[in-house]
Amino acid sequence: MLFGKKDHLVGLDIGSRTIKVGEVESTSAGQTLLKFGALDIAPGIIEEDGIKNPEGAADSIRQLFKLYNVKEQNVAISVGGYSVIVKKINVQSMSEEQLQETIHLEAEQYIPFDINDVNLDFQILGGSESNPSQMSVLLVAAKKEMVSDYLHVIELAGLNPCIVDVDAFALQNIFEVNYDTTENCVALIDIGANKTSLNIMKNNASVFMRDVSLGCSQINHKIVSQIDCSIEESEELKHNENQDRIDPGDLNDIVSSVVSGWTTEIRRALDFFYSTYPEDQIGKIILSGGGANIKEFRKLLSVQTSTDVSIINPFEKLKINENQLDMAYLNKMAPQAAICLGLAIRRVNDK
Repeated sequence: MLFGKKDHLVGLDIGSRTIKVGEVESTSAGQTLLKFGALDIAPGIIEEDGIKNPEGAADSIRQLFKLYNVKEQNVAISVGGYSVIVKKINVQSMSEEQLQETIHLEAEQYIPFDINDVNLDFQILGGSESNPSQMSVLLVAAKKEMVSDYLHVIELAGLNPCIVDVDAFALQNIFEVNYDTTENCVALIDIGANKTSLNIMKNNASVFMRDVSLGCSQINHKIVSQIDCSIEESEELKHNENQDRIDPGDLNDIVSSVVSGWTTEIRRALDFFYSTYPEDQIGKIILSGGGANIKEFRKLLSVQTSTDVSIINPFEKLKINENQLDMAYLNKMAPQAAICLGLAIRRVNDK
């Protein structure tokens, strides 16, 4: 890796409820967290199916950069959801240059979109375990329209988009920086406001990914339907133990029903993984995103999957100047910071 400012950038995680920015400096002595901060955005600006208010999103990004005094304009962002397909495929062994020329033909049979409507990328993983004349390739396809919308917002905010990553890969990046990756199988699960990303790693390589349309906003919508309040008010009620607008028992019932649904969907995804890799066993599940903070969810998921469940700490191995950064804030925001920090450790010329 080259050190210095010329390839420096900041990570910008644009969620449908909260946007996060992080800045990490890489030197020969290691990686230092320079800045991290988050800002809630108004409901409706970004929805599960895309950006509804580009000007509002860009204004929120400008506010976030100003609030945390972020000067760097080169940014890395990530995308996810049903507009992104990540699939491990096998193709005839060839050079990277040859695959670059034929990847569109190879991808057509695996991508459920018109091949002309997607941006394609790939990474050669190595020889196929089942066929010596083939190699395994990680194929990534993202709808051009969705990527274009995010790039447009970044440019409206006056920033320079250098990298467009995938949420699950950003999560994997920060996991590899902070944790021992010798465990045979690890499931990384990020529960956001409207989307949950699952990335199962085997021997340091991603072998299974899935995005599911579920998240913390389900709790908010159930609160809204029960007591007729706004989405903003429901978010406050969800976190305020001293509120008296909704009975604590009713709130617990809402949370229980939602996290039970999460656990069911995650189990389905894990069962599919086990049907593909029957010899493997997931040794641990590491959670990130706002949903990771829900204790009942962690306990239920651990019981239902018979697997150790813990919360990620993306700051674990980063050097932090405690005189300049609020450690209480970082500890509180750690689960939600994971994707952002996974982007912040990227560099301008990364593939």
